Amino acid sequence: MSLGPPTNGIPMTLETILYLLLGLALLIGGAEFLVRGASRIAVAAGISPLVVGLTVVAFGTSSPEFAVSVMASFKGEADLALGNVVGSNIFNVLVILGIASVVVPLTVAQQLIRFDVPVMIGVSIATFLLGIDGVIGRLDGVLLFSGAVTYTVFLIWQSRRESNPQVKEEYDIHVSRAAGRRKLLTDIGLVILGLVALVWAATNTV
Repeated sequence: MSLGPPTNGIPMTLETILYLLLGLALLIGGAEFLVRGASRIAVAAGISPLVVGLTVVAFGTSSPEFAVSVMASFKGEADLALGNVVGSNIFNVLVILGIASVVVPLTVAQQLIRFDVPVMIGVSIATFLLGIDGVIGRLDGVLLFSGAVTYTVFLIWQSRRESNPQVKEEYDIHVSRAAGRRKLLTDIGLVILGLVALVWAATNTV
């Protein structure tokens, strides 16, 4: 039974559900295309697999949250934008990391423990402090975004100085696979396709 008037012959509730399901599918597919293309481009450019995981893959898999939060902000849904980001990070750490480690025990690089995990904790605390007054303003946004840029630049610089033979071996394997499976234009096409899907999905599901 419809809760509202029909739209183009389709009950409002059914149309909303269809849009939601299509949007979710495109968010997932768009992020997948974006991660695949961008990660192969990054590896081919000489960036180590660890840094690719911490930057390209991390940013790519967060692109659905980014798209939804940006569109929510434009529509004045600030609580949805912030809750989406915070909730996603909590879910990633507790559920995804937990299930992955249950399936296969994870070997953790020392860099993650000594540097990246403290950074994650520090950023979480900083977000709490910035929003303690009830507002995360433009200046707060600039500070957070500047931190992300600084962190990314540091990781890329650090990857260029990588001396661990195991990391180099893994890097060589990934480079050879990436070069054999995809061409640069194909990877760029995947990135563009992923971005288009994400923007459409975020626009029509928020």
